Amino acid sequence: MPLRAEHDRAVLAELLGRDPVLHAYQLGDLDDFFWPYTSWYRRGDQVALLYHGVELPTLLAFATPEHTGEMTALLDELAPVLPARLWAHLSPGLDATVARWYEVSDAAGHHRMALTDRARLARVTPAGQVLGRADLPALLDLYAAAYPGNWFDPRMLDTGQYVGIREAGALVAVAGVHVWSPTWRVAALGNVTTRPGCRGRGLAGAAVAALCARLRASVDHVTLNVRADNVAAVRLYERLGFTRVADFTECGLRRLM
Repeated sequence: MPLRAEHDRAVLAELLGRDPVLHAYQLGDLDDFFWPYTSWYRRGDQVALLYHGVELPTLLAFATPEHTGEMTALLDELAPVLPARLWAHLSPGLDATVARWYEVSDAAGHHRMALTDRARLARVTPAGQVLGRADLPALLDLYAAAYPGNWFDPRMLDTGQYVGIREAGALVAVAGVHVWSPTWRVAALGNVTTRPGCRGRGLAGAAVAALCARLRASVDHVTLNVRADNVAAVRLYERLGFTRVADFTECGLRRLM
């Protein structure tokens, strides 16, 4: 089957929903919240997403090991129509595929993790309050101090899925989402951080626990991405009941001249 642009959300949801943990971010992007910023490409049962809602368009191409060859074929056909510069999230082996067309830079290994052991999560005392638009200045101040360069869209506060912890009136820790979709029953945690002077006290874990408890009523799968070399974060999430379920590479792509 040749490459085609896919515009039918029901078709995409059926294909991506076969592995909702691997494809949690793409499933979330089917929601109206993100859909206008997306372009979808399909070859057979394999799907790639180009997300335009950020300064540098981002390509998401995930495949299980047994389908890597099929995704390679999709990317080979897609590469000529992709932007000259973009960011990419790619399953293992696919970075070599795009290297036929692009210079690959800033490559970093990441883990996809999923909440699989709620018994561990239950051992952590949740803490924090739900944040809203009125909290945006305090949240931006926290990110500037503790997580510069993170990807955060202020619209995300409208989901009601951001939990913050305050001390002496100041926001010192937060846990939020990158995607949250009650329709497709998936969430991807993101923008989790603690103010530098308050680290080492379990505040991020308490905020994540509170957020996961909040998400339980609306989603079946809670996932997240974390850099493979961020050992402290990986250990935190493992302690909270998350398990590593897939690996992928994030990298920058610049078309070869």
